Amino acid sequence: MIKYTPIECGVKWHSYYADLRSFDWVTNTAEWNYPDEQGVLKVHFLGDVIVRMLDEFHLSTESRYEDRSGLVSHHFAYRVEGDPFHANMPEDWNFDQTLTQHYRFITGNGCMDVLCAQPPIFVTKNAEIICQDQSAQI
Repeated sequence: MIKYTPIECGVKWHSYYADLRSFDWVTNTAEWNYPDEQGVLKVHFLGDVIVRMLDEFHLSTESRYEDRSGLVSHHFAYRVEGDPFHANMPEDWNFDQTLTQHYRFITGNGCMDVLCAQPPIFVTKNAEIICQDQSAQI
């Protein structure tokens, strides 16, 4: 069973309209446009990460829809448990999966998965920290 835990990241927008604008591989920072508010949401990941970006369609081929719980219509950010993406990482990365968390960001255009040891930090375009997933502290 794949369990999705929604993360309230502080912005009130319909995730379908959000669009991944960029990913900075040096700072491990993703930026999303959210056109209904003419804004930008930055999500920072600390430490080492593994990132996968893909069209949302491919998610449905990884497991049966009945094997998922916790998905919320039009929600953007999740902490994910039990997904094959995390379980199938190289042995060197997965020496102890309790040290890493799996985060998934879903929009109308696609999906981004991130594996990292620290919770992401959500920041608005004016550098206001609006959320950090405190429930995932390791």
